[in-house]
This record gives sequence, structure tokens and C-alpha cells, in this order.
Amino acid sequence: MPTNRWNHNIHYHQLILAAAPRPCSLALDVGCGQGLLTRELRSVSERVIGIDLHKPSIMGARVAARAQGGDGVEYILGDFLEHEFEPASFDLVASVAALHHMDAQEALMRMASLVRPGGVLAVLGLARSSRLGDFAFDAAGAVATRAHKHVLRKGYWEHSAPTVWPPPHSYAEIRAIATRLLPGVRYRRHVLWRYSLTWTRPSSSRSNGPSHRRVQ
Repeated sequence: MPTNRWNHNIHYHQLILAAAPRPCSLALDVGCGQGLLTRELRSVSERVIGIDLHKPSIMGARVAARAQGGDGVEYILGDFLEHEFEPASFDLVASVAALHHMDAQEALMRMASLVRPGGVLAVLGLARSSRLGDFAFDAAGAVATRAHKHVLRKGYWEHSAPTVWPPPHSYAEIRAIATRLLPGVRYRRHVLWRYSLTWTRPSSSRSNGPSHRRVQ
């Protein structure tokens, strides 16, 4: 990835990389798009699989992976919710700016089911502002974005994958859904119009998975 390529998602890739457990043998990138994060995950995982429904993005990701060697990276064209992954088989399941394209409850449950005991689910997402505190973050995000673009001179990169706007859930709704489904999840609101969810699947047999309570 060129060093001057930047956008609000790429800005937080390091957060996802830092969440990976050590050691990490197998990672999954849900909604991988053109595969930037998928390839970066090779720095923390022996093997990485990226999956996305958007054929042009997957084709571009495969070309880029081959150009960089491609060892340990695989891209799947398909529906993450339907693809037959082995349950509890990934050390890390990551997703950046993809959750709002899916039913949040169904997608989070599916992601959590693929994480092995002791493994990590790390999500970076978009949501709607609905409270006063949200709008304060939005204002700070506008200032920070201008600084990155015009002061730090970062080259803004616009991806070609499909977009969904506005996101279907507010920040408060996403936090409530994640808290109910994933006991112990860490929710954070970030300045550049993003939130993150980090959850470690318990190793104890007494608490071995996400809650299946229905969110109203």
C-alpha cells in the first residue's frame, strides 16, 4: 500500500492489527473489499482469508496479492453469512466498514461463532449520530480530517466498493446490540466517524460464546 494512501478506514487499520492474538495462525477479513487490510493482516497472522460479495473488488484484491507475492493470503468471492466456514476456527475475525451492510445482530453472531476460544473479534464500523455527544465527535472529526488532508498532506484514497449511507443504526444502538450479544465486548467511539468493537471469546467452558438473546 502506498505510504501516502489514506482514508478514515485505513487510519484505524493499526487498531485491528494490534487486537490480533499472539500467536495467530488464521485470520478472517469480513467484507474485505480490495483487500488492503487482508494483506496487512499477514504481518500478524500466518494465513489470512478475505471474503466479499463485490466481484470487482475481489478481482482487484487477487491481482494486488499476486503482485506482492500472495503467500498466505486467500480471497473468496461470496456471502460471509452463508459461506461454510468451520465454526470456532479463526484466531482473529476482523471487519472494517462492513457491518452496516448487513443485519448487525446476525452478522455479529456469525462472526463470533467463527472465533476460537481465546481468539478475538475486532470490528471497525460506521453508525449514525443521534446524541449530543455524537455530534461533538462529528465536529472533531471534521477538524481532524482537514488536518490529515491539508496539513499532514495525506493522499485521500476513495475505494470503489459499494457504499451504504446513512448507516441503519445509531452509535447507541450498535453499542447496545454488541453489549447484549457479546458479554465483555469493548466498545470505543473514535474521532474520525468510526466506532470499534473488540471481543475475546472466553476460554472457559462456563462462558464459551456470545449470548443468543434476541435484540428488539
